[in-house]
Amino acid sequence: MLSFVPVVAGAVRLTELTGGAAITPENARFFAAPLPVMLHIVGATTYCILGAFQFVPRFRRRRPGWHRAAGRVLIVCGLLAALTGLWMTLFYPVPAGDEGLLSVFRIVFGTAMAACILLGLAAIRRRDITRHRAWMIRGYAIGQGAGSQALIHLPAMLIVGTPTGLTRTLLLGAAWVINLAVAEWIIRS
Repeated sequence: MLSFVPVVAGAVRLTELTGGAAITPENARFFAAPLPVMLHIVGATTYCILGAFQFVPRFRRRRPGWHRAAGRVLIVCGLLAALTGLWMTLFYPVPAGDEGLLSVFRIVFGTAMAACILLGLAAIRRRDITRHRAWMIRGYAIGQGAGSQALIHLPAMLIVGTPTGLTRTLLLGAAWVINLAVAEWIIRS
């Protein structure tokens, strides 16, 4: 459910890029270099939807072969989402209001997501299931940031209108922090 808004938004963006939509100041950067955003959308969508099934204990136990195969796909998709997110942050023109602290947040959390996935991969290769699980939960929590951002923005929009500037940046950052706090709670419980 948390992935619904970002998946729909991603589908709209893909349709826009492949359907010949008009180029506007808001989407010009995506038309100038469409491959990173397209890869990001496909990677993130697959990671968020397929990844949810990795955390169902009964499913993991009953279908361990599926868990391993899906895990391999998810490592690629998660890294693709994190690395293309970093690429877009660093190389796309920055829209007004997204500069400064928001770019720092995106770099920190994108790097952290990639690191969590790689640490989870390293742990499972050592057969350390406990650490593998913890790192993958953290990586998935970061990957779900866009879904939490949509949930956090809705009440703010209803109360004070569309958040802008530092308020918007802090709300976006809060979503990642909340997701990681919940992930740590799950890991420790």
